[in-house]
Amino acid sequence: MKPRIVVARAMPEAVAARAAAEFDALLSQDDIPDTDTLLVRIERHQPQGLMIGGTTPFNAATIARLPACVTVIATVSAGYEHIDVAAAKARGILVTNVPDGPTECTADMAMMLLLCAARRAGEYRDLMQAGWRRPLAFGDMLGVKVSGKTLGIVGMGRIGREVAQRARGFGMTILYHNRHRLASALEHDACYFDDLRAMLPRCDFLSLHAPGGIETHRLIRRETLALLPRGAVLINTSRGQLVDEDALIEALQSGQLAAAGLDVFAAEPDFDLRFTRLPNVFLTPHTASATVETRNLMGQCALDNLAAVLSGRPPLTPVG
Repeated sequence: MKPRIVVARAMPEAVAARAAAEFDALLSQDDIPDTDTLLVRIERHQPQGLMIGGTTPFNAATIARLPACVTVIATVSAGYEHIDVAAAKARGILVTNVPDGPTECTADMAMMLLLCAARRAGEYRDLMQAGWRRPLAFGDMLGVKVSGKTLGIVGMGRIGREVAQRARGFGMTILYHNRHRLASALEHDACYFDDLRAMLPRCDFLSLHAPGGIETHRLIRRETLALLPRGAVLINTSRGQLVDEDALIEALQSGQLAAAGLDVFAAEPDFDLRFTRLPNVFLTPHTASATVETRNLMGQCALDNLAAVLSGRPPLTPVG
């Protein structure tokens, strides 16, 4: 018999087809079930494995309600803070993630947000959609130059390093803050700061790539934003919880920040609508990894983990 799995969110066609072919799979191609609905489906299907995403929270209470047949939870995301890994481990449930899948496309998105925020792409688009019809004065709608500026990166993991590589193409100076200094082979020409506060005054642009969690919760707040040079630009493709959004909005309104590019928010999808009323913010709906190639790769990696564990082999990319 094929191993049973429940897939908690819609998957790309190729991923869903493989899940249906290799597993006794209960798919969710037509909806995004809430926790209670998902638990009902799990109880009904009695799966050995679960395939979930970052929008599916699995806290200790949810894990406690899982039937004993569940032995592995494979998330299609790189981050896994939505899963209480300790609670899963206590029940003998393995947790896997997709550490490499979203790296390149998230770095691409970070650079897109950086450029769009700095060069006022949202305002230019609005002007063109309205029909333009008036010449711009020489000093109208001026953006911020990117080339040759200094980029500070918070979190120099896989994605942070890819962002640095792209930024070098614009002749940017790279500074970074990380829990640990990188090996010289990975650092290249980037300058390490063990103290974030010491780095911030030197950053024309600041891009966030740190993981979520207690240690980084509201890492960027009123006091840290004030340390940036006036007119700096903030980019966040990591986690909305890294930023105090009230403080961010104040900084954007006051001109302390010239602009921001945001793909993630403290509350998703019900994000703070005040951001939509700020002309100097470029917004995307948590879609950094949303390319055909990357989403297929992420889904296939999760299926690879499920296939390995449910056939008695070690997981490819375990966490915890």
